[in-house]
Amino acid sequence: MRVSVVGAGLGGLCLAQGLRGAGIEADVYERDPAITARFQGYRLVLSPMGFEALRGCLPPRWHPLLDAIVGDAYAERLILDPRLNRIGELGPGRTGIVIDRHVLRHLLLTGLTVRTGAALTGYDVLDDGKVEARFARGAPATADLLVGADGVGSAVRAVLSPRTTATDTGARFVIGRTPLTERFAALEPAFGSKIAGDGVSLMLGAMRFRTPPKRAAEELAPEVTLPDIRDYVRWAMLLPPNGPLGVPTAQEAALSRMEGWHPDLRALIEQADPDNSTLLSIRVVEPRERWAPGPVTLLGDAIHATSPTGGNGANTALRDADLLRRCLIEAVERRQDLLGAVGAYERQMFEYGGEAVRHSLAALPAFVPHVDLLRQ
Repeated sequence: MRVSVVGAGLGGLCLAQGLRGAGIEADVYERDPAITARFQGYRLVLSPMGFEALRGCLPPRWHPLLDAIVGDAYAERLILDPRLNRIGELGPGRTGIVIDRHVLRHLLLTGLTVRTGAALTGYDVLDDGKVEARFARGAPATADLLVGADGVGSAVRAVLSPRTTATDTGARFVIGRTPLTERFAALEPAFGSKIAGDGVSLMLGAMRFRTPPKRAAEELAPEVTLPDIRDYVRWAMLLPPNGPLGVPTAQEAALSRMEGWHPDLRALIEQADPDNSTLLSIRVVEPRERWAPGPVTLLGDAIHATSPTGGNGANTALRDADLLRRCLIEAVERRQDLLGAVGAYERQMFEYGGEAVRHSLAALPAFVPHVDLLRQ
């Protein structure tokens, strides 16, 4: 069996690693001109389900490395004012496993061949049941299954399910990271809490590696090359819906809304790494209409993009990858045919993916007041 994976994000790469480990050929195609062409460097919180799905797709020999490069997180989930005074609670405290997205992506890329600059222009299902994907550059690719893991603006989804479209909530957020110094370590009570300003919310989270990733790879898996990244604070400011920015950089967009805030909070933004700070829109995709069974399917944000307030986007994509991997193994072992395996994946994915989107939208107003939760 051969699988074409369109999109080299976490979900697509995790699937490709899982298929590779099962002896299934997987080719990855990415529309960006290079793997590092875009900002992809912030911290992720992995749920137990997401972490186990990731482990299931990785070679067992990398499990000690994975355990070494994650961090542990505990958050009281308080509500603080801009002077860091406690004014409420978001809910019960929460523990989790945190991992740097940039580091994880490098781990998942290890051993895979990714064809970059490969923007999908369309595909055709051939008479023999296989699918041929066409790209703006390079030769077409034929496979038994085409998987669209190409994000919220999925080109695969536009052909497979054109009525399933992304919805812009109107909310925006600025995200960045700042080296974790002794001064910023004192912000510990704010990690995982919401700092409620005038129409904006600031969220902080520490990324403390159990072992520095580069050193961990050298010691535990020399075939893997990981970035030399040190501990940092990930920060994200959620902005009012459709508000004007009027400033040239992401840091200035945040600082312009922080007049009178605690000096340590302003310093955190001022000392952020500008190459890892950016402004993003909050768009969602909710899976609704099922498409006809066939050798094409979707994974991750391409079919269930969530608001970041749900904390479940990456976890759900990793769950997709592991579930699809297991279903395809059943097809290879002839416990069911390919279309039956894909159908089994889609039935489960639609159910939990839809719930993930709804959960994330329900959480959004607590962070972005007056947001208009549009529906398709």
